[in-house]
Amino acid sequence: MFFAIRLKWERVTVSMKGFVKSFGCALAGILYTLRTQRNMKIHFAAALWVVTVGIFLDLTAAEWTDITLAVFFVLAAECINTAVEAAVNLCSPHRHHLAKAAKDCAAGAVLLAAMHALLVAFFILWPKIIRLFQL
Repeated sequence: MFFAIRLKWERVTVSMKGFVKSFGCALAGILYTLRTQRNMKIHFAAALWVVTVGIFLDLTAAEWTDITLAVFFVLAAECINTAVEAAVNLCSPHRHHLAKAAKDCAAGAVLLAAMHALLVAFFILWPKIIRLFQL
């Protein structure tokens, strides 16, 4: 059976004040994660190291694209993990197997993102570092 969905398009007005406020809230969330989560600090330090090495190794635009996507993917995953943990702690202050599953899945997403970032760094940076020391 086919269901048709009717959408009613309404004019939505967005004030600049609300738009700027939403960026402030987003920045507050990133800073909260950076202040409170040890792994976010580690990921952030690793990102700074990769950027520094990338500048030194004179990466191409395509390589920078891959590196920045990997870095932002990890940082975003860590923010989402922190949000999931906070929401689960709020909704389920007592131990529950589903609360554990939610937290474990969110942490697993961060692990996958970090593994991806390590592979990207290995494939892009390692050959350049080896060439640098062979000269």
